[in-house]
Amino acid sequence: MALLDMEYLEKLEAYFTSGDLKFDFENGDEDKKFAILEFLEKLMDVAELADEQATKLIFKDGYLEMLSGVKPQK
Repeated sequence: MALLDMEYLEKLEAYFTSGDLKFDFENGDEDKKFAILEFLEKLMDVAELADEQATKLIFKDGYLEMLSGVKPQK
């Protein structure tokens, strides 16, 4: 699996928005429910890291200003 796999993220998004996750949780046994909750907790941890990294990448060395065409003031 590629580390930057947008197709997989889109599948996850569809799984969440379609109601399939809710259905699987509500109809799953205790092991399935635990696995779903464990997966969601890990996903939220990774999302926090992604947010931190995005912030660092965007604001490091004035990247945001570069994209907008604004020259940083010194």
